[in-house]
Amino acid sequence: MRESKRWRLAALLLILASFGAGSSGAANGCQAPIAVQVLGSGGPEAQQERASAGYLLWLEGKARVLVDLGGGSFARYGASGARFTDLDLIALTHLHADHATDLPALLKSGYFSQRSRALPIAGPTGGGDYPDLEGYLQGLFAARTGAFGYLAGYLDGSDGLVRLERRTLEADSREPILVLETDDYRIRAIGVTHGPVPALAYRIDVGDQRIVFSGDLNGDDPWFVDFAHDADLLIMDHAVPEQAGAVAARLHALPSEIAEIAKAAEVKHLVLSHLMRRSERALDDSLARIHAVYQGELSVASDLDCFGLEPRGR
Repeated sequence: MRESKRWRLAALLLILASFGAGSSGAANGCQAPIAVQVLGSGGPEAQQERASAGYLLWLEGKARVLVDLGGGSFARYGASGARFTDLDLIALTHLHADHATDLPALLKSGYFSQRSRALPIAGPTGGGDYPDLEGYLQGLFAARTGAFGYLAGYLDGSDGLVRLERRTLEADSREPILVLETDDYRIRAIGVTHGPVPALAYRIDVGDQRIVFSGDLNGDDPWFVDFAHDADLLIMDHAVPEQAGAVAARLHALPSEIAEIAKAAEVKHLVLSHLMRRSERALDDSLARIHAVYQGELSVASDLDCFGLEPRGR
């Protein structure tokens, strides 16, 4: 009898879990007409509460743009209730594992969707040890030679898979590059400095709202300040404390640099994300340094957080 009760309880818990997994972004807190949801607020380390980088732009209850998809963020994508059929674009800031490694998992899941239209995907040119977007996708999905060659149909639209429309963007560009324009929004990218890694930042303009994703950058790029100017929401990677060594500072902006960027760009709401253990340990110090310079709204991201935006003037 006790065994039977345990099985019934387990079945009930599974049913309740299935309802949660199918919930919409609105049910998870993304109720504003324009919202950004954090899928992963962590970096390359395995962290209990933080998946690696990933973000969704929600418009009127639909997940339209996915920015990065690092390790663990695929599970958060599932928890968000986002639908593969609704995506207009996947935008990769760079090809580090903590920003791009869950892409095959997402595309495999897309096989089970009803999507028929092509899916645009954007990413940087290559350099040094890093392939460009096309090389990355070929390494993953090329027939016979790709790590996941059984998904080769994503490269040409065969085998019942939708075709990936590849958009390789110049990582050395210091001028904004138009990535995608629809009736509802416009997306642009610009090259940023992340040590030797070809990298991009993205800006999404929805009506009079401006949302900027820094990706990983080291704070040395004055053109990024112009790119992020007057942003209503700036999602800024915060991977290192102020006392970071020279190697880390070559890759990532220090808290003092984040503060100066947000102030100079006149950002309305700054969200710190991509936290590593080292930046979490020094978070109080970092927040104090940023508050001393930047007077706008400041938040620290957690996985599945939603940041809603209202049209200006309200």
